Amino acid sequence: MIAIGQDWQVSTFEVDVSPPIGSPVAYAPARSITDPLLAKGLVIKSDQAPIVLCAVDYLGIANEGLDAWKKALAKAAKTNEDRVWVSAIHQHDGMRCDFTTESILKKYGLGGTRFDKPLLKKIIRKVARAVKVASKETTPVSHIGFGKARVEKVASNRRILGESDTVEIIRWSKTSDPAAIAAPEGLIDPWLKSVSFWNGEEAVAVLTYYATHPQSYYGKGDVNAEFVGMARRARQDETGIPHIHFNGAGGNITAGKYNDGSEPVRPILAGRMERGMREAFVATEKRPISGSELQWKSTPINLPLGEHLIEKELRAKLAYPDLHRLKKFVAAKHLAWFLRVKDGHAIDISTLQLGSGIQLLHLPGELFIEYQLAAQELLGDRELCVAAYGEYGPGYIGTEISYSQGGYETSERASRVSPAAEKIIMDAIRGLFEE
Repeated sequence: MIAIGQDWQVSTFEVDVSPPIGSPVAYAPARSITDPLLAKGLVIKSDQAPIVLCAVDYLGIANEGLDAWKKALAKAAKTNEDRVWVSAIHQHDGMRCDFTTESILKKYGLGGTRFDKPLLKKIIRKVARAVKVASKETTPVSHIGFGKARVEKVASNRRILGESDTVEIIRWSKTSDPAAIAAPEGLIDPWLKSVSFWNGEEAVAVLTYYATHPQSYYGKGDVNAEFVGMARRARQDETGIPHIHFNGAGGNITAGKYNDGSEPVRPILAGRMERGMREAFVATEKRPISGSELQWKSTPINLPLGEHLIEKELRAKLAYPDLHRLKKFVAAKHLAWFLRVKDGHAIDISTLQLGSGIQLLHLPGELFIEYQLAAQELLGDRELCVAAYGEYGPGYIGTEISYSQGGYETSERASRVSPAAEKIIMDAIRGLFEE
């Protein structure tokens, strides 16, 4: 822990990471670029090793793909890999980056169908160059700002439980089911939180955090950064301040209650997000950093494998000639995570404390909102900003009880961890929050 003053500096970077037409994106080959995908981030320099925070407009970054991002950005910033945070925002018309799964698909004759590995490597190098430049063009920081605002009519819980305490209705990102629309919002975190860095009276960077699946409509290859990207761009255009957005623990959160999947709804959702971003910034309270504390803490965790991940069965599915390609893709993702865990791969989770009142928490996978709310409760009066969707290899990470309640998120297709993951993650968070 160190005191920070005018020797503490920040810089931002922004890189177009869109694919060319024809490259695979999440659900189809790219047929248009309606809104560029971006990698946006912040470099923090002090008398500690530099810190890099990076949010990418991709569906997910996993396994050896995430390793490559962290290694390249750490080298560019001249820091340690465990002081680099890279996470996806999870737009469903963005690309995936997972070199481990791609290697498995290639072995079974499906290389290049889901991942454009040469392109992804080129993009990683491009972002690393931007980080290197940003590291040399820093701005002094005199104040830290924090504000928050409620976002209305965007987030809703996707798991609607019946009388038997099991999932009765799944509220997808786009919903036409009257019962799903009529059901209450359910458990969400309604707060959009804003952290800003100031040089005197000038804001030099803004980070925002909000938890939801960021989908309105998707799946045809029209690449875009979705309603969160639209809101982010509108705020940056309006203020001229670099704006970086992170997705919180939104694994069981969607806009489904308020989104029927029609094209006019996307800008409506974007407007609601933009309003939340604006109101949070207006509500910002600035504090001088002199005498405050900057502390980065990181810890590795090992998540338990789901019992359904059996190597022999997964390889048999991949080798079966008549199995649908989508099922082979799921088997490859399962096998990739299985092999990573068996090889002893650990996931880094981390916190960044800014002064005495603000804590940033960085977590893996498609976490349920309960993790975010529980972590906030642990912090008490201090403000917590959560960025999830880091290591995407585990897929969905539900709470322990959720695995007995049914639903898509904790199904054998979607989740690659066991119910015991909750205790491991919460114990790690408690450890990071300890003074």
